[in-house]
Amino acid sequence: MTSQPATLDRAAIAARIPHHGTMCLLDAVVAWDAESIHCRATSHCDLANPLRDAGSLPTTAAIEYAAQAMAVHGALLAPAGGTPRAGYLASVRSVELAVAHLDGIAGELEIRAKRLTGNDSQVLYGFTVCAAGTTLVSGRAAVILDAGAPGAGLSRSPP
Repeated sequence: MTSQPATLDRAAIAARIPHHGTMCLLDAVVAWDAESIHCRATSHCDLANPLRDAGSLPTTAAIEYAAQAMAVHGALLAPAGGTPRAGYLASVRSVELAVAHLDGIAGELEIRAKRLTGNDSQVLYGFTVCAAGTTLVSGRAAVILDAGAPGAGLSRSPP
């Protein structure tokens, strides 16, 4: 692991992922290690949240919160001075939704992602989005790394 900070604020997160402005949904990285990351967010309550549809924020938006946590995790794992590898969400599976909308949830969202397996071209994460100790969304996400790079081959079997 590199000598990255143990916690990050919103500005430090936005500096590490391609999401800026209101599209950077995470407020903080609370903890992380080589296998997992724990983030917090309150943007689900923001009326300017870009993922709102017809005035509300569907629970499926939690997948984007988790994807951003995975992106930050990948950036934190990049070698010091190196450029983080681009990652593309290839699929989500076994997604369980416990509520219809996120904007009615009071307080912070707790976003956790854990690397389950992976190699140089793909990573499989398990993720949960919780509030007040209740799991709102959980699932698995496959991320393809550097999909546009020569030899990155999307034809490989997912992890």
